[in-house]
Amino acid sequence: MPLALLALALGAFAIGTTEFAVVGLLPDIASGYHVPIPTAGLLVSGYALGVLIGAPIMTGLGTRVSRKRMLLISMLLLVAGNVLSALAPVFGLMLTGRIVASLAHGAFFGIGSIVAGTLVSPDRRAGAISLMFTGLTVATVLGVPLGTLLGQHFGWRITFWLIAAVGLLATAGVAALVPDQAAPREARLRSELAVLANPQVLLAMAMTVLGFGGVFAAITYLAPMMTEVTGYAESSVTWIMVLFGLGFLIGNLIGGRYADRHLMPMLYLTLGTLTVVLGVFTLTAHDKIAAAITVVLIGALGFATVPPLQKRVLDQAASAPTLASALNIGAFNLGNALAAWLGGLVIAAGFGYTAPNWVGVVLSGSALGLAALSGALERRSVAQVTPEPEPLAAVAD
Repeated sequence: MPLALLALALGAFAIGTTEFAVVGLLPDIASGYHVPIPTAGLLVSGYALGVLIGAPIMTGLGTRVSRKRMLLISMLLLVAGNVLSALAPVFGLMLTGRIVASLAHGAFFGIGSIVAGTLVSPDRRAGAISLMFTGLTVATVLGVPLGTLLGQHFGWRITFWLIAAVGLLATAGVAALVPDQAAPREARLRSELAVLANPQVLLAMAMTVLGFGGVFAAITYLAPMMTEVTGYAESSVTWIMVLFGLGFLIGNLIGGRYADRHLMPMLYLTLGTLTVVLGVFTLTAHDKIAAAITVVLIGALGFATVPPLQKRVLDQAASAPTLASALNIGAFNLGNALAAWLGGLVIAAGFGYTAPNWVGVVLSGSALGLAALSGALERRSVAQVTPEPEPLAAVAD
């Protein structure tokens, strides 16, 4: 295993902890700034929208400079954003810090996916991408729960200081271990934009938005759901986040293993099962053991879609993958933002903390429908280009 993959995984760990740390600390941050929980949920939506907007901007810069330099710039933005969040005296500045940090996300995972794929043979591409994303899953198992625990005991600001420190360590790792790959000579923004005319690329991105959005519809408001509905103590939220992270880790390993061999069947299975589990969560949220099991399943099913969706975009945009790869990372976060916003709306409307689960059902179910459409179009395209066999010559009497 190339050591450069470990450096990329460490950067993914820092970014993953940045993204998800707010989920476990949402009630504490809302209390600290004296804002309602749906308003605090904007810290999730704002970060996600920052990823979506920042991805094409950072990728445009990336067509002019080396991939390694863009990875380093991304890490430094992450550090700066977390320092600003840690220092923010008012909610608006905290939100600004989240947006600054989010600018690193799309570029790092988008460019990092390409770099990871170049470090191994083509038949191990999805596995290498999965290994890089392991840093993100480990963040949900260790980084986020630890950040939640420390934030609850020593104040939520300490969490962002620690993330900034990890970001600096990741910056050093990328600088030392990742090979310096120059921007391809043919990499121009016009050619990168051209691949977006491919319907399969757009369908894959739409699946990403809706499928992972279904996960975040339930997870964004997991802390208040577990305390107000399930009956867990606030201190137990840390362990609930550990379970969610374990699900992420399991899903990432499964998705990375099977995406190279059974990509579309993998998406059908995971998206279909995820839709069902999100609906069931409305019921299991009222029981402590059942809720804990469901959280693991949501994490596993949700993240099992990540390697295959990212690989499908890279495969369909093989001629100019940089922008498409980064935009698909942005698509994950657009789904997060959409889900967090819709979840906040149904809570604010008085439907309760389990109502976002039904938002997740609609989003993930729609992603399954798009996956079926994408597969049908692909089969039709293959059938059109496959020549029909010539008829056998008649046998003379």
